Amino acid sequence: MNKDEKAIGSVQSVSICVQNLALFGKKRMSDLTSDTKKTSYLRWGGSLLAIALLVYLFSRQGWGEILDAVRQIPVWQIILAILLTLVSRLAVAGRWHALLAVTGMGVSWRRTLQLTFAGLFASNFLPTTVGGDVVRLAGAVQMRLDSAISAASLVVDRLIGLSGMALAVPLGAGPLWAWLVVDQGWKDAFSTSSLPFLQVWKEKYWARLRRLFNKMIKSFFLWKDHPGSLLASLGMTGLHMLCLYSSIALLLDGMNDPMPLWLIAGLWSFVYLITLLPISINGYGVQEITITLIYTHAGGISMKSGLTIALLIRTLQMLASLPGAAFVPSILVGIRQGEKKDA
Repeated sequence: MNKDEKAIGSVQSVSICVQNLALFGKKRMSDLTSDTKKTSYLRWGGSLLAIALLVYLFSRQGWGEILDAVRQIPVWQIILAILLTLVSRLAVAGRWHALLAVTGMGVSWRRTLQLTFAGLFASNFLPTTVGGDVVRLAGAVQMRLDSAISAASLVVDRLIGLSGMALAVPLGAGPLWAWLVVDQGWKDAFSTSSLPFLQVWKEKYWARLRRLFNKMIKSFFLWKDHPGSLLASLGMTGLHMLCLYSSIALLLDGMNDPMPLWLIAGLWSFVYLITLLPISINGYGVQEITITLIYTHAGGISMKSGLTIALLIRTLQMLASLPGAAFVPSILVGIRQGEKKDA
């Protein structure tokens, strides 16, 4: 296995860990593959359960009411929401490019866009344990970029995205606490969530979490002399978040069920953190269930609006990732060839 192929395998593990708070341990490749398969089964089960619960909620609410809620949104607001989602995707690319720009690899904005949209497309339309980060790394390797630096940049990119979302946590903590604790909403939340799958969190995962944290800190050292790059990357995260929250506010307003932008931001931070748990494939089902429960009970909108906005956000995210379809096939071919060499 050459250096680039080893880097792809390493970041595949890191990507799974960062996105799902599972951990990358120092194991042999055979053991790592076995653990990855077990995690994959768990996450598929979580997604299927969450989707089943989501379908139940939709049927209980009535599909006709959901369609009526979508129809009442003015066309111009839907178009503007699509544009905001596209801008947020560009901001995600900008976040990574700000990190790559100071590495000396000469990565162009065009290349960063291609790799970012390829990763977004893979995450939305190829829901496997490979993930968008591995697609991005594989594409970077095929473009003859340094595999080790590219791998580190992906880890830091994820951490900056997580840090940006965490900044909004205080905005939603109060309303969420009021629902879960004061109103004892935790009973409803856990009775309709993927709680059984949370049993995977045992003491060994905390040990692995510490190892992953140390690995990510080491990745940050590559940018310790470039604080401006880190700040620019964080700024791109802020733009991404603003576009996301604005699109949600716009759609809710169109459904005549508005919510303050600050509350949308605060509650979404918890949605994001929950989707990081290793109980689903790329948050499928879990994201929609979480949006519905949190925005309905803690945000004060109707169940109809909660279900509708959950469906619309997923749809917008998928539409905005479609440009990546042009770049994914060649990258996947490279990944498959690497796997054959390993075999």
